[in-house]
Formats: sequence, C-alpha cells, structure tokens
Amino acid sequence: MTSPEPIRYKGEPLEPERGPGLGCFRFQLIVLAGAIVLTPLSVVWGWPDWLSAGLLLFVIVLLLVAGQTIIFLLRLVAADRRSRRRPLGSATKTVGELEDDAAAAGSSAGDAPPAERDEATGPGPDEPSDGRGPVQQ
Repeated sequence: MTSPEPIRYKGEPLEPERGPGLGCFRFQLIVLAGAIVLTPLSVVWGWPDWLSAGLLLFVIVLLLVAGQTIIFLLRLVAADRRSRRRPLGSATKTVGELEDDAAAAGSSAGDAPPAERDEATGPGPDEPSDGRGPVQQ
C-alpha cells in the first residue's frame, strides 16, 4: 500500500508542531464568547459609542481568527487520519484502499476504448441497476 502524499500547508508538509494548538483555540473561543456577551451589554449600559463599535469590530476580527484556527486544526486531524493504517481487526477495505484499487484498475483499463470501459464498470447513471453495486445494504 502506498502512503498518500502529505497534506500541504503554504507549500510545505503540514506539521502539527507549527501553528496554533487546541489550547490557543479554546482561549480564542472563551474570549469570543465574552466579547459576544459584552458587546450588546455595552450598548444597554450606555458605554460610549466608539467603545461599543470597537467591541463589535473586535468580535468580527476574532470570529475570522477563530475560523482560520479551526480550519487549521481540522487539517491537522485530516493529516493524522490519512497517515494511519487500517486497523488490524478490520475485514473491509478503507476508502483510500478502494480508491487505490480503482485507480489501478483505471490505469490498466486506460488502453481500452471508452465504450468497453463503460461496459466493464457496470450500468451508467441512466440504466437500471440490479442492486449489486459497490455498496450493499
């Protein structure tokens, strides 16, 4: 089984040690929750307009930063899961193994004309299926 390419971030392989961690993200969420509660209360309490507007802009910027952090952390999780092997007790193939098999079959069938490949792979989207497709329930 070939190892998939590492997930790239800014042109380099993604490394968990670089970039924000889960603690940074949690801190951002705590500050964001406080700012979201404090912003409307600042209007009710009659704070200066420039301060309320500043809090509102702070909430918007913090939403952007927290959103980018969660995207980064999700990419780390995806990179970690891609690097793991199939559990030893699993009798079924993983999605990656199925894709590798399909790619290998596609490259060997690449010499055949398109009509022959369509017949070999089964019915098209408009043709009825016998229910024995790749997923059986």
